[in-house]
Amino acid sequence: MTNVKYLSEIINTKGENPLIISIVNQKSQEDAEFERKLRELQFKQELRKNWILFIVRDVVVFSATALFILAASGYSLFMHIYK
Repeated sequence: MTNVKYLSEIINTKGENPLIISIVNQKSQEDAEFERKLRELQFKQELRKNWILFIVRDVVVFSATALFILAASGYSLFMHIYK
């Protein structure tokens, strides 16, 4: 990175097309912006995946287990009452 800064200083002092510096800086800024957006997208995807896992694991499994226990206890109670 120091070589790039040194090169930009040389180009500035020579005065031979200073637009090259702005193009290089723009590309690095565009890359930084792209990387930031990519990190945000990955974070959103991870958050979405975590919510889906939470819903499947905790809500659905817990509800199915509670219904199974209620059904088994209801069947057991029914068999004891009408025996």
